[in-house]
Amino acid sequence: MDGIEQEFEGRLSVIHIDVLDPVGKQVGRHFEFKYTPTFILFDSEGEELWRTVGAINPDDVRQSLGEK
Repeated sequence: MDGIEQEFEGRLSVIHIDVLDPVGKQVGRHFEFKYTPTFILFDSEGEELWRTVGAINPDDVRQSLGEK
């Protein structure tokens, strides 16, 4: 995700949440995290576009963002 974050700097925000931290636990419950890592992509309006659990393929992220 660090590479994706750098590649799309200014166009994409990556937020890392520690689900062992008290605040992270609340966020995890709110977004119904069941496993880690969980990746959720939101649009600019805050609507969830997709989520996945486990390793993420950077090409899937690029495709979701309309990149090649």
